[in-house]
Amino acid sequence: MHNLIKALTLFLCFGLKNNTLFAQQGTIKGSLFEGTVVAGYVDKGAYINCTGPAVKYSRPGASILLGLLPTLKIKEDKVEEGKPKNSVITPTLGFGMTACIGHFALQMPAFYTAKTATTDGKWKVGLGIGYKF
Repeated sequence: MHNLIKALTLFLCFGLKNNTLFAQQGTIKGSLFEGTVVAGYVDKGAYINCTGPAVKYSRPGASILLGLLPTLKIKEDKVEEGKPKNSVITPTLGFGMTACIGHFALQMPAFYTAKTATTDGKWKVGLGIGYKF
C-alpha cells in the first residue's frame, strides 16, 4: 500500500509539473481541464450538457467531436389535472456532434425519447450553442 501511495504521488507531481503556467514567459503549457458546456433546444424543451467521451479531430483553433453527451433536459410534462407527471429537469444521455471554433461551440445532439402509452419511442435531434473552456 505504501508503494502505491508513492507511485501515485510521483505520477501526480510529474503530471502537474507538465501542466503548469509559465507566467514569466507569457505562455501556457498544457492544461488541467478541457470541456464544453452547451445549451440548446430539442423536442419542445431545452437542454444543458457537457461533452463526454468522444472521438476528436483537432486543428489549430478548431475541433470536431463525435461522442456521448451527459445532459439535463428541461421540459414541462403536459398531462391532465391530477395525473402523475415527470420532473421538469431529467438527466439523460445523448449522442451527437460538437464543432468548436475558438471558444464558440455549435452542437447537434440526438436524444432517445422512450415509448409511452400514447406515443412511439423516437430519436429527437436538437441544436445548441455553447462555450469551450
